[in-house]
Amino acid sequence: MKRFVVVGLGNFGRAVARTLYEQGHEVVAVDTSEAAVDAAGRYATRAALGDGRNRELLDRLGADAADAAIVSTGDDVTASILVTLALRDLGVPRVYCKVISDDHRRVMARLGVDEAVFPEHESGRALGLRLCSGDVFNYLPLGEGVSMQELRVPAPWQGRTLRDIQLRPQFRLVAVAIHNVVKDVLVVPPDPEARLTSEDTLLLAGRDTDLARVVKL
Repeated sequence: MKRFVVVGLGNFGRAVARTLYEQGHEVVAVDTSEAAVDAAGRYATRAALGDGRNRELLDRLGADAADAAIVSTGDDVTASILVTLALRDLGVPRVYCKVISDDHRRVMARLGVDEAVFPEHESGRALGLRLCSGDVFNYLPLGEGVSMQELRVPAPWQGRTLRDIQLRPQFRLVAVAIHNVVKDVLVVPPDPEARLTSEDTLLLAGRDTDLARVVKL
């Protein structure tokens, strides 16, 4: 069991805290809203009313022994910076921060956060890809210009195997899974000798530009 500190219990912070708690981890939740803290009693080991910028408060809550912290302070960029600094001062080894703009992301990167999460940007990009192409079912960003996408098997690949297609040398992509959407069977890792069909989608990871080449086949 790990210990996580979640500062900010808006939609994003609440979802992260609930998921971690349901997975059996210790969750310390902090917010300045009494209503949010009261609600957090259902999905946190300990919920505290207070300002996450206060290092003494975080110390009393045991943040110094946390495995990681999640900072989700809504639109208050200054608060996210100060909370992150307080967590770093306490020696929290990993800090993840929800950001609200590219400028905010750059600032948090300068502070050395392990990951700056921009939910609106990422969900918007995923929807845009699905709208632009009926061949993209899911999109998961992995880094700048890199993602994992669930794609319909292109017609030229149907009846062929992954070994035949040679994804890595030909497209610089990695196959993570084959999903038969009709039978709802997910094969991880994929069988390189299995023949792909029109019922399948592929979960592929790589650069977005290389994934776009597959969509255009």
